[in-house]
Amino acid sequence: MRRIGIALVGLGPASQPHAASLMELHEQVDVRWAVGRSAARLEAFATQYPFPVTTDLDAAIADPAVEAIIVLTPPNAHLEVAERCFRAGRHVLLEKPLEVSLDRAKELVVSARRAQRRLGVVLQHRFRPGAIRLRELLAQGKLGTIELASMTVPWWRPQSYYDEPGRGTLARDGGGVLLTQAIHTIDLFRSLVGGCTVEAAQVTTTALHRMETEDYASALLRLPNGAPASLMATTAMPHGAPETISIVGTLGTAKLVGAGLEVIWLDGREERVEADARTGGGANIMDFPIDAHCLLIADFLDAVRSDRDPVVTGEEALATQQLIEEILTVGRGRADTAPRQALG
Repeated sequence: MRRIGIALVGLGPASQPHAASLMELHEQVDVRWAVGRSAARLEAFATQYPFPVTTDLDAAIADPAVEAIIVLTPPNAHLEVAERCFRAGRHVLLEKPLEVSLDRAKELVVSARRAQRRLGVVLQHRFRPGAIRLRELLAQGKLGTIELASMTVPWWRPQSYYDEPGRGTLARDGGGVLLTQAIHTIDLFRSLVGGCTVEAAQVTTTALHRMETEDYASALLRLPNGAPASLMATTAMPHGAPETISIVGTLGTAKLVGAGLEVIWLDGREERVEADARTGGGANIMDFPIDAHCLLIADFLDAVRSDRDPVVTGEEALATQQLIEEILTVGRGRADTAPRQALG
């Protein structure tokens, strides 16, 4: 198996699961550079991982041994950094979301196709064990026809999280709970059941947070076959709980809770996929296993070797971001979407 030369760009919190995954995948990957802007972050990163560090992004991109770049910068820098990578002939694995706006997200996806480079997006929940098994069951028709479905993301972020510069702002993050946290569950849900239409929505900022963007959203959705579905997502649920996806079919019901799965058929049969219960839904945002990250990165590396699209393409991530934008657009049309006075 040919090892792929990689540069890691952006050394914030998101770099931790990626760096740990690259250590696990050392037989498949050669990490040439870890790039950051802060000397303090470079020093801290270098004490944890044996990768060369630099502040020179251009030199890392230009390194002839680098075939692909993992971009972990804040969302508002994704388009600029990715386009620099594409111009240099590099493939890109991009942390979610694509960009801060739908227009910039579309531009990024078009740039990748124009450059004929592979673009993958870090929506790793598709690689969780329960999700993989549920996708198999749906593809085989084992649940019958889907009659209703729902997803909930009852997470928590303390005010200290949003006090960090740029967090929860349109300028840096592009959005709140939907685009930053619930995007993983929304992407997995959409990939399992197909495209959804938005029939009604609520979007607001609760009194538990002082922030520019939303910390609560709910929506009534319609599945492609006409069946009803619903969404509730928040970072205002103290202590947090695992995200869930429930799908009710004519032959049985499936429930994803975090990375695990429970299936109960109408004839009484049951199936369970056990998985690590940690999801990063509480105050410790990195409290989750790296298994899904490893599988997603391995898929991207194989896509580069095999000259194929990765499982999570730019187009797939764009479809998810479009659904989020539709929920926000419908929700903002309501009179109750203005942020209320925060506590404290």
